[in-house]
Amino acid sequence: MELTTIWFILIAVLWTGYFVLEGFDFGVGVLLPYVSRDEADRRLVVASIGPVWDGNEVWLLVAGGATFAAFPEWYATLFSGFYLPLFLILLALIARGIALEYRNKSDSTRGWDRTFFWGSLAPAFLWGVAFANIVRGVPLDARHEFTGNLLTLLSPYALLGGVTTLALFTFHGALFLTLRTNGELRQTSARIGRQAGLAAFLAGGLFLLLTQLNDPKPATWVTTVVAAAGIAAALALIGRRDGWAFTANTVAIVAITATLFGGLWPDVMPALDPANSLTVTNASSTPYTLSVMTWVAAIFTPVVLAYQAWTYWVFRRRLTAPRDESPVRQGS
Repeated sequence: MELTTIWFILIAVLWTGYFVLEGFDFGVGVLLPYVSRDEADRRLVVASIGPVWDGNEVWLLVAGGATFAAFPEWYATLFSGFYLPLFLILLALIARGIALEYRNKSDSTRGWDRTFFWGSLAPAFLWGVAFANIVRGVPLDARHEFTGNLLTLLSPYALLGGVTTLALFTFHGALFLTLRTNGELRQTSARIGRQAGLAAFLAGGLFLLLTQLNDPKPATWVTTVVAAAGIAAALALIGRRDGWAFTANTVAIVAITATLFGGLWPDVMPALDPANSLTVTNASSTPYTLSVMTWVAAIFTPVVLAYQAWTYWVFRRRLTAPRDESPVRQGS
């Protein structure tokens, strides 16, 4: 297998990990005002992702760095053409991180909670818009420079992609909260999760159908996996099998990401005029650069994965909190 193919697959894996892990972070942020009755509930919701949210964002940093090193032409075209949406995502992520760090250090948490909500909702929607445009194709000239504008990126298909990721991540966040909390908060999360799951199933089904009609390369079995996993997640949630529900929805996110990247190959940035498309060949770095990167990835990736797995293992128990202002504690 050529190194360009290997790195395309690795970048797809990195984005998959980011959407799976950061996806429930976004969902928890979106659900904060809807599942919380009081400050004790809000502290519990925030605490559910407190030990892991910043580690989950590392997947985005590595995906961006790998794209820059392995496919610099792809990186340059993507960040110049999608400058405003990516800037808004970056701004939202910064605001979200600040809100998480400072909400417990302030006398009033309302403003920080609103910041956390919008800092979660905006990326959850905009990532879907961005990737829908990448899969559908964008206007590029012969020099692989983006020739469109912001309105070019806001087509109905792209907006549907944003609605799909927002609904899917909200469902993922609800499943995570049912897995990490007890009592009425878990029941409220499960109830909202059923509604979000239906929205994700409808929006995601329509989005995948349009993707298939636009480009027949994505395999039909992948769409079948997405549908089966989504149904399994909903049934498991109804049956109070929280772990199975979260796992099934994770499979659905993995399958959707595989569909998107499978639809791209061998392009990395399809153009409306296929002659101007960026491919794994004309967008890649030199073979020497890819070789060095491969050795570095082979050495350090297992270390990073082991550390993150250990973190999730340590904080695996459900959270409970008394109905007073005492700190959140880990429960069995």
